Amino acid sequence: MNWTDERVELLKKLWSEGLSASQIAAELGGVTRNAVIGKVHRLGLSGRAKAVAAPAARPRKPRPTTSAPAARPMVQGNTALAPVLHPVIEPEPVEMPDPVANVVPMADRCTILNLTEFTCRWPVGDPGKADFFYCGSRTKTGLPYCAYHARIAYQPVQDRNRRRVAR
Repeated sequence: MNWTDERVELLKKLWSEGLSASQIAAELGGVTRNAVIGKVHRLGLSGRAKAVAAPAARPRKPRPTTSAPAARPMVQGNTALAPVLHPVIEPEPVEMPDPVANVVPMADRCTILNLTEFTCRWPVGDPGKADFFYCGSRTKTGLPYCAYHARIAYQPVQDRNRRRVAR
């Protein structure tokens, strides 16, 4: 699109009337807002009529006075790297098995050579010493341990999670 003398005169007139570049582009047709702005600068048109002044601002309503300001959390600055504090949950006391119940009868004790799928495989003592043995009591169905040792070996998931959080 070429800037003809007529279009330039219309541009100057609309600019002095205070129309925006977008409004002038729409009036002229075939030009963009940016083309109008560029031509205005090349022509050196700076003085223009002021657009209709905005109406005066309304007076604000007075705020009601309150005795205490609204409670807001105390946060200052960027909290992205602030430590997250979790409440400490005290673990419930673990019910320790009765030590007397842990006494393995002499008749049930066995060595690794005597273990079967029906004998408890709970190790007792230090494997490097001569008095080392396995529990040897009757196992619970589907488990490698007797009822007593299965309670020690298999803890409910809730109890394990509670202990892990407490660490």
